Amino acid sequence: MKRVLTGIQSSGRPHLGNILGAILPAIELSQKIESFLFIADLHALTTLKNKDLVKKNSIETAAAWLAFGLDTSKNVLYKQSDVPQVTELMWYLNCITPYPMLANAHSFKDKSNNLSDVNAGLFTYPVLMAADIILYNADTVPVGKDQLQHLEITRDIANKFNNHFGDTFVIPEASVKKNTLIVPGTDGRKMSKSYSNTINILGSENTIKKQIMGIITDSKGLEEPKDPSNCNIFKIYKLLASDFDTEKLRLKYLSGGFGYGHAKKELFELIVKKFEKPRKRFDELMNSHERITSELKKGSEIANETANSVLKKVRQNLGLVRA
Repeated sequence: MKRVLTGIQSSGRPHLGNILGAILPAIELSQKIESFLFIADLHALTTLKNKDLVKKNSIETAAAWLAFGLDTSKNVLYKQSDVPQVTELMWYLNCITPYPMLANAHSFKDKSNNLSDVNAGLFTYPVLMAADIILYNADTVPVGKDQLQHLEITRDIANKFNNHFGDTFVIPEASVKKNTLIVPGTDGRKMSKSYSNTINILGSENTIKKQIMGIITDSKGLEEPKDPSNCNIFKIYKLLASDFDTEKLRLKYLSGGFGYGHAKKELFELIVKKFEKPRKRFDELMNSHERITSELKKGSEIANETANSVLKKVRQNLGLVRA
């Protein structure tokens, strides 16, 4: 059976950009092919040093995926740290990974101008990523163009191991997300927590409204016609609304007598209505962590079975047979 593997950043409550660009497409794919989806809490430790935030982020991330309908009866959702075999495999892979390969990795090079801020975890980040993938016999890994290098590193490491120690790992193929949806933030740049320009649709209505009212626009007055193609409000609305409703809003922009405050109100009402059920489900899950932890435990048990099977073969091929 073909298997897709996706790593999920444990950066807390996903915003509109995360949901449209990553969560919904991955859930749609999981309805067609078995998916292993792991919350990358070990990766997060390269930058995050607050234990309460590490735990909170993992819970909120899992709750969001469940709230948007991930079917855990057909797919596997688990925390990276709940499968400690991945760090054992990482050590084995570290021992065959050449230094120049890691020195050329984007995750290191982007920060190499200030080496005092680079920890060993960040330097060996691609090796942990490789272990994440090949430990579960993943056939396909969906990646953006910026992540393609890490998948190529994974393939190189797995092929080197297979060539030296015998056939061990499935060599994963990259599925490049060519049409990844780019959601504009409240300032017009790509929506990102690092830019503080997000719309947190799983937050309270007051939070959503405040963020939408903060969308930057030009200074045209109420009566002036406006260009919807250059308006961040309209660009976000268009991603969520039907063609019919989008056209209605477009005509209001062009006709004049329609202010940006009116447009923000329509976007707010659309978001609240469109995501009403996931928001309610998310709140229910966050008020009862037992369901979340139960789902993660179930997923980790399945992930551990696969990991043990693969790691047993790895140890045998390395000559590390246990007494």
